[in-house]
Amino acid sequence: MQKLNFPEYSFRFKSSENKTLVFDEIRKKFVVLTPEEWVRLHAVQFLLKEKNYPKSLINVEKQLKLNNTIKRYDVVVFNNDGSIFLIVECKAPSIDISQLTFDQIARYNLALDAEYLMVSNGLEHYYCQMDFENERYFFLKEIPNYK
Repeated sequence: MQKLNFPEYSFRFKSSENKTLVFDEIRKKFVVLTPEEWVRLHAVQFLLKEKNYPKSLINVEKQLKLNNTIKRYDVVVFNNDGSIFLIVECKAPSIDISQLTFDQIARYNLALDAEYLMVSNGLEHYYCQMDFENERYFFLKEIPNYK
């Protein structure tokens, strides 16, 4: 897999039916290794190891109902009270981060009400803080560490 703009992390791999699988420690299972999954796994490790978020507050690849359609978010980090602190949208490294990517995560946030947003294709990372009163977001240099 491609080298990403994250620190080096170690992962467990195995092969099955001519596919490479990688262990996702949040979902506690092996998943097919795709370019987007590679970014998602690195983003989770970044949150765990660099930002010190507890594994128990991180959720990966769950369904969300949005305007009568079912979508799937990549990563969500919860606050201790169960509210959502951060949504992470991951794209494959070959996908450019565009306004469409921010529109997508903003739509997800209509249902989730996260305070922070992160968008990454593994090469570029963008961090935002929501301003709900003015219905906009502000770009940040980084997201906060876990308190």
